[in-house]
Amino acid sequence: MPTGASSAARSGFLIAALAAIATLSVSAQSVSPPPNLDDLLIRIGNRIEAFYRRAQNLMCQEKVTAQPLRWDLSFDGFARVLEYDLRVEMAAVDDLGDGSDADKEASDANFVRQLRKVNGRAPRERDLNDRNTCLDPNPLTPEPLAFLLAKNRGEFAFRWVGFGKGKDQHLMLIDYSPIKKEKAEFVPDKRGRDGCFSISLPVEKKRVWVDSQTFDVVRLEEHLSSKVDIHVPTSQQRRTLLPDVIVVDRYDLVTQYKPVAFQDPDETLLLPASIDQVAVLHGAQSNRRTQVFTNYKRFLTGGRIIKPQN
Repeated sequence: MPTGASSAARSGFLIAALAAIATLSVSAQSVSPPPNLDDLLIRIGNRIEAFYRRAQNLMCQEKVTAQPLRWDLSFDGFARVLEYDLRVEMAAVDDLGDGSDADKEASDANFVRQLRKVNGRAPRERDLNDRNTCLDPNPLTPEPLAFLLAKNRGEFAFRWVGFGKGKDQHLMLIDYSPIKKEKAEFVPDKRGRDGCFSISLPVEKKRVWVDSQTFDVVRLEEHLSSKVDIHVPTSQQRRTLLPDVIVVDRYDLVTQYKPVAFQDPDETLLLPASIDQVAVLHGAQSNRRTQVFTNYKRFLTGGRIIKPQN
């Protein structure tokens, strides 16, 4: 009997000791200092500049699906499906004006699109300008990572958040927001299409997810923190048959990147995989637009085209 009690006591002591070690380990991890944010942003920006330089030799296919939604996110009618050839173009700024490559730094990059199909067939003239085109992406749009380039970072405030959890524990989380306060406003359609308009939103919850080993961006997220009222000008109410106020109940934008491996020469690049946008509106049509990027090809000197490994 005393022997059993002594064994139980030793077991209890061992468990307590292990618990103390685990607690100490967690405490040590929680108080570890965050990385220098300025240095971290420089590394991330350098990776994006390298990505842009390589991306100028790439082309892919983009499939865009625009789906009208009801307030409960169920489908409201048929989706519009577009297929594009897409490439990334980036200008360079010559600071000294002498034309030398040494003085050039990365400037903003853009997605450049060429429409190939609308709902599975070649596009017709009426497919390009009617109200069904309201959610079509512009032929030239900014690449989502451009805000992390050195020339653009001064327009944003960044805040270290920490590391992800579970399968995302190797990812670093950084929140960011524009220094210049964004306004909620109604933006008339520049092309004058009937029923088309856009909305500028003060999106407050913005986050970038970064691989802690490579400093590659793997995900971007934007979400509204609360409902937003958009006041529609009287002239636009008559033109678009909209109410005086549109309420944006929800807005989510998630951009994902994926590794794509190429051969001859061997190289793996982190490239856009998808962009998913959901907007739930009261007073206007709710919608979801999904962009998926596939079939990457790399163009090398001499006219060779290299497809990625399967």
